[in-house]
Amino acid sequence: MKSGERSPTLHRSRIASGLLLLLLLTPRTYAFDLDQLSAQLAKPAVVRGPLIQEKHLRALPQPLTSRGQFVLSRDLGLLWQLQSPLKQDYRINSQGIAKRTPSGWQQQPGQDVAAQQSRLFLAVLKGDHSGLSKDFQLQLSGTAEAWQLRLVPNSVLLKQIFSRIQIDGGALVQRIELHETQGDHSVLRLPESQAGAALTEQEQRDFAQ
Repeated sequence: MKSGERSPTLHRSRIASGLLLLLLLTPRTYAFDLDQLSAQLAKPAVVRGPLIQEKHLRALPQPLTSRGQFVLSRDLGLLWQLQSPLKQDYRINSQGIAKRTPSGWQQQPGQDVAAQQSRLFLAVLKGDHSGLSKDFQLQLSGTAEAWQLRLVPNSVLLKQIFSRIQIDGGALVQRIELHETQGDHSVLRLPESQAGAALTEQEQRDFAQ
C-alpha cells in the first residue's frame, strides 16, 4: 500500500463511526399511536361544523345526500342537525339517542343501524379508542397531521352490520366511510370543522333538555 492511502478497513471504520454519530445526534421519532390520537381528538372542549353524508345504496344509481351541521361537546355528547333534504335534529349522549319533536326530545330505540352509526360517530369524534376497541380491531397509520384509522368489527352484533370502517383526519376527524355487510356504504365528510372553547346558549339548552 502506498504512503498516504487509507486502508479499506480504516475507511469503513470511519464511515461506521460517522453513521453512529449521526444516529445519536438525530432526534428520535416515535410512531403515532392510538393514545396520542385519542388525546389529540379529545383536546377541544367543543367541535362544530358542516356535515355532508352520502348513502350509497346498491339499488340506486346515485347516492342519497344529506347536509347539516354538528356540534360535539367533549363532556355532553353530540348534536346532529340535518337540514336537507329533511330537517331533523338528533342528540347522542351516554343516555342514548334522542330526536327533537314538537313536544321536545324523544328517546329512540337503540338497536337499528342508524343508532349504531350514531354511537360510532360519537366515539370516533371524541377519540374514545378504548370504547371502540371493545367492538373493533383498530389499525392506525400515518401521522398526527394526516392519519388513517381502520376499524374491523369483532363483536357478533356489529359483524352483522358493518364489514369495515375507514376514518381519516388530521387535527380533527375529516372523513368516515362505513361499509355495511349487505353491500351498501356511507360516506360522512366534515370539511370545515372548527374547535371551540364553549357552547352557545342555544347549544347548552339543547343538551340540557
